[in-house]
Amino acid sequence: MRHLMSPLDFSVAEMDQLLAIADDIEKNPTKYQYACKGKTLATCFYEPSTRTRLSFEAAMLNLGGNVLGFSEASSSSASKGESVSDTIRVISSYADICAMRHPKEGAPLVASQKSLIPVINAGDGGHEHPTQTLTDLLTIKQLKGHLDHMTIGLCGDLKFGRTVHSLINALIRYPNVKFILISPEELKIPSYIKEDVLEKNNIPFVEVERLEDAMADLDILYMTRVQKERFFNEEDYIRMKDFYILNNEKMSLGKNDMIVMHPLPRVNEIAVEVDDDPRAAYFEQAQYGVYVRMALILTLLEVEVC
Repeated sequence: MRHLMSPLDFSVAEMDQLLAIADDIEKNPTKYQYACKGKTLATCFYEPSTRTRLSFEAAMLNLGGNVLGFSEASSSSASKGESVSDTIRVISSYADICAMRHPKEGAPLVASQKSLIPVINAGDGGHEHPTQTLTDLLTIKQLKGHLDHMTIGLCGDLKFGRTVHSLINALIRYPNVKFILISPEELKIPSYIKEDVLEKNNIPFVEVERLEDAMADLDILYMTRVQKERFFNEEDYIRMKDFYILNNEKMSLGKNDMIVMHPLPRVNEIAVEVDDDPRAAYFEQAQYGVYVRMALILTLLEVEVC
């Protein structure tokens, strides 16, 4: 039995195989429509979510399976003080696989250590978001054709952005990937990512504050929102939230084949006018999230579809 806590839980070969399954699901959806008949996914979300929770549910339903769960901590026994460990032991009796989101870093890992079923980390605080990373990798692979030899700009909240941290960890395993880290001083990438991941592995990167200074060099621009829920001081959030706004003027500085990604939800960091640009890929990205989660469920449940 395997769990997914981090994108690094899969080797590059295993990751490529999972992306290949997702690609086949996109091309041949009817082939998989009963693959998980009789199986149940539990969605244990202690934190609000739209795309991640619903895409997990859509993934299991598309595979012919069932879904049960809760969408916020207040609607579970966590509100009565039940521990994650006790919850997962009970859920193990009801479901075959569990997707868990939690505001505390490491909570899904604790759950996996007591679980009798595979547990998927659907986001733990500002730490990791591995299934968003799988979504991002599939999006890049499908739209660019490869995961190597590219320059990726990561823009916005790089301090608390778990999607950014997970994506960096995954992409450094592919050759000739360079990062441009675009953020204000207050939201710079954490030192443990910069020193223990990028510098330790001799990955080329530069840090800049102005988005305009990076646009011309980018193959991929990965925008993120400034996360209000990660700030203790609302004044700091208000000061930071409009620091970057991608609009058509800034888009004109980018390459013709650049793609713009965003894990969503967006607030106002990407102007609505950019949606009509053919390089805007964030809504396609959300669709790819369903395919890759279908592939992940099949992989962890060891279901083979011929």
